[in-house]
Amino acid sequence: MNTDALVDLAPLLELLALGALIAAAPLAWVAWRHRHGRPVDRWRALSWVTLFLTFDLVLFGAFTRLTDSGLGCPDWPGCYGMASPLGARQDIAAAEAAMPHGPVTHGKAWIEMVHRYLATAVGGLILALTAVAWRQRGQALRGRGAAAPVSPWWATATLVWVLVQGAFGALTVTMKLYPAIVTAHLLGGMALLALLAAQAQAFAPRSIDLPAGLRAAVLAVAVLTAAQIALGGWVSTNYAVLACPDVPTCQGRWWPAMDGSGFALRRELGHAADGSLLPFPALVGIHFVHRLGALLLLPALGLLAWRLSRHAAARRTAAMLAAIAVWQLLTGIGNVLLGWPLAAAVGHTAGAAALVVVMTVLVARSRRPWARPAPRPLAARPAGNLAP
Repeated sequence: MNTDALVDLAPLLELLALGALIAAAPLAWVAWRHRHGRPVDRWRALSWVTLFLTFDLVLFGAFTRLTDSGLGCPDWPGCYGMASPLGARQDIAAAEAAMPHGPVTHGKAWIEMVHRYLATAVGGLILALTAVAWRQRGQALRGRGAAAPVSPWWATATLVWVLVQGAFGALTVTMKLYPAIVTAHLLGGMALLALLAAQAQAFAPRSIDLPAGLRAAVLAVAVLTAAQIALGGWVSTNYAVLACPDVPTCQGRWWPAMDGSGFALRRELGHAADGSLLPFPALVGIHFVHRLGALLLLPALGLLAWRLSRHAAARRTAAMLAAIAVWQLLTGIGNVLLGWPLAAAVGHTAGAAALVVVMTVLVARSRRPWARPAPRPLAARPAGNLAP
């Protein structure tokens, strides 16, 4: 597939400028709010603000996908070569006139571009977070500031990952909502949340001393969570939510007719791997496997919440896990019975994102894999040893 015509870098600088302008608002707020605090306090606040705005970005990405706005601007990074739909209004009007209910409308174009603006702003915040992390480490090494609570390589890895996310965002458009790419973009957003959550909580790490068996259970539930989110993304990407319009049965049967052709990764949206139209039993299979995953994950979350509630330091986390499990059950059923309403669909994504954040913090606090010794000031090191 030739994607050269779908990529026009002419509006890139304008897009970056808009993203920087949006990012300037939270940066200014953090600087003003902590103007009398220590540099590490501003770093901590910036980490939490970035996490919060990334959570919002994930939800707006779901809103973009669920309103069929992913191709509202059919090129990248701009809209018909312009930095905003205002400059592309004639092209958008022509596309809308040719296909009134197609993927390109003025409303969908704005939704898609706002998503790109917000993504660029979050990228700017993560760039600032990386710069602050390395500056803080440099000052600590010279004995001029507090030791960094977490390695700056975490922030660097997050910056690299957000660039990868940008590449997947571009491929989402240029490859016309290729299911594997769209799902990878969704999972990349969840991974970005996990990276930011691990860093943000590191500024005030409250270790939870759990038995080895319970720590293993936490990791197992984290893996189940990741798998179920991937299945849920595959359901949404392939528009398979309404393949089973009844609960608890599917198509009136406990084990409906279905096949596995919908799980082929190398295929276009709505088509099987051989290029033919995707059969309806394939959509049923996609939906039903996600239900089976829920039958594993929800009881596992409930059991984990119950076991955590027996430890004083983990009771708040246990309550959050139980609440998220109930929320996901209700919004999942609501999506089916109410015909996939936008509010329930976005709410279901919000629950998944919240679960990622809570499970990441729980894993970090129970195992603390990010912890590292504080760097010694240069003056305190043996002569000739300047290694970090």
